[in-house]
Amino acid sequence: MLVLGVDPGLTRCGFGAISGQPGARAELVDVGVIRTPADLGHAPRLLRIEQPLDALVVRLRPDKVAVERVFAQQNLYSVTGTTQAAGIAMLVAARHGVPVTLHTPTEVKAAITGSGRADKAQLGAMVTRILGLAAAPRPADAADAVALALCQLWRGSTGNRYAAAVQAHRSAGRSA
Repeated sequence: MLVLGVDPGLTRCGFGAISGQPGARAELVDVGVIRTPADLGHAPRLLRIEQPLDALVVRLRPDKVAVERVFAQQNLYSVTGTTQAAGIAMLVAARHGVPVTLHTPTEVKAAITGSGRADKAQLGAMVTRILGLAAAPRPADAADAVALALCQLWRGSTGNRYAAAVQAHRSAGRSA
């Protein structure tokens, strides 16, 4: 299974693709960051994120896309671009018929490090160890995207089976 993780951001949008199966060692396929200049308008920056993401999906043909679920506590202005970048990632995946799952930062940290309160350095160190890399992907946005892909690989299949069982149960109840 090939999973593409996307850590959305308007200035830096991290991506990381891994190949593997739950319970087996995953391999890093591609990793990087899409950057947009701050002096561009909002719409052209979103376009500069969409085009390389689309090219990635076409080239890699992922089975799943995992995107960080964006939330805002205080600064709603700064989170607007992040949520829009997340929407672009979901749009690109949908355009190519690739299922998308959203994961919270706490969920990803817990899946990768065992603690939902891990910092970026801990997350990067665990991504490095799990994939057997010489160094953590840089910048941190790239490592976060790889962690999202790992989280989806490890937890996504379980959640999807659970959701399918719940749906089957509900459907059986309606037809009875």
